[in-house]
Amino acid sequence: MMTTGDILIVDDERDIRSLIGAVLRDEGYPTVEAATAGEARDILAAKPPGLAILDIWMRDSDMDGLELLEWVKGVYPELPVLMISGHGTIETAVQAIRNGAFDFIEKPFKEDRLLLMVRRALEVSRLERENAELREKVSEDAEPTLVGVSPAIKTIRTAIERIAPTASRVLISGPNGSGKELAARLIHHHSDRRDARFIVANCARLGPDSADIELFGSENMGTSRRIVGLFEQAHKGTLYFDEICDLPLETQGKIVRAVAEQRFRRVGGNKEVSVDVRVISASSRDLAAEIAAGHLRDDLYYRLGVVPLTMPALADRREDIPPLARHCVDIVSRRTGLARIKFSDEVLAAMQGYHWPGNIRQMLNTIENMIIMAPQDRSEPLGLDALPPQIQNISPAGGNSDMEALIALPLREAREAFETQYMDAQLRRFDGNVSRMAGFVGMERSALHRKLRSLGVSTDRKASSEEGGEG
Repeated sequence: MMTTGDILIVDDERDIRSLIGAVLRDEGYPTVEAATAGEARDILAAKPPGLAILDIWMRDSDMDGLELLEWVKGVYPELPVLMISGHGTIETAVQAIRNGAFDFIEKPFKEDRLLLMVRRALEVSRLERENAELREKVSEDAEPTLVGVSPAIKTIRTAIERIAPTASRVLISGPNGSGKELAARLIHHHSDRRDARFIVANCARLGPDSADIELFGSENMGTSRRIVGLFEQAHKGTLYFDEICDLPLETQGKIVRAVAEQRFRRVGGNKEVSVDVRVISASSRDLAAEIAAGHLRDDLYYRLGVVPLTMPALADRREDIPPLARHCVDIVSRRTGLARIKFSDEVLAAMQGYHWPGNIRQMLNTIENMIIMAPQDRSEPLGLDALPPQIQNISPAGGNSDMEALIALPLREAREAFETQYMDAQLRRFDGNVSRMAGFVGMERSALHRKLRSLGVSTDRKASSEEGGEG
């Protein structure tokens, strides 16, 4: 039975605390107990629980349960709280619900009812977290699918399957738009932390004055006012640092300790906060160069880079472009409500020949524009004119001037000239990978080699071209 933290039980009667704790532990729930509001606040300040059960009437305490409920909701607004009381009235129950309690249980209570309320509260809390994440991240690259059949993507899938079940920290490299965050979300999704939150820290937006508060939170001593930082929000889940090199150096030093010890102090606080957070980081830069330039602390790099993972550029996995293009059509159509489009073979060939400097993100934007601008009747595949000019120019056909030059030649010479252009275009399309090109054009590899030599087309483009390795 997984929760995103301990269940906090607050009651001034030891027997009640022990009874509730024993019932919950028998069902696999971890618990922690407090006899007073002060003890409860200390526990809450040190570690966020997954659920709180508060007694309304407490002796020898500076707050009653309703006041403590208000304090808890000021610190952790999303924390589910159950209120219990042996002297409850309808008015008290209504006030507790109005103040943010999930439900109200009267003493003496039956074990079955208590467990039902706990399960419901935790399930509703989980669903609310998931819905919040979906609302925050209903975008193209949030689709939890790694599309492709290339050797590069097969390698990434295998790596994610091995990495996800562990608690190891992961450092993902790769160019902008290549799917680094998607890989991080997949690792989280396939881990035992999937029921907790996946929190994104956009390091480029964390300035020197705000980074510490955003990450570690803050508290105003003498009052109940607190800001819960991203580390606490990710408790029992995953914290993803996007573009880690953009973090201020002073904050990088604090993260080294927080990541290693899973403890930190809020800004303005004097108590240690303990968390259980898996950290995944990403960067599109040359990390060795960033360390040499003083933009990334080497001790942070070694803390974060326990398991390195590299996302390939789209130009290095060209055989994935057709299925990715169709996947992007599905994403945009669902998001916009517009009818799907079809691609002609010419369009897909041009897409495969293009170098895609913006990678998958650029492809998605391109296809969204194509869907918006496509004619009303979408029964026929789109032609080259639907593509942006820079991609149209990659077409192997070459254009009208090339056709006129071919027409001026005898058939044998025209055929040879066309084959030369065609083979050269296909080599570019597959980055010199003759094995994959042979599968596409429908020839045996040895026969294709002979044809390329007879046409004078050089295959010396990549060292891996002869063995069918990653393009």
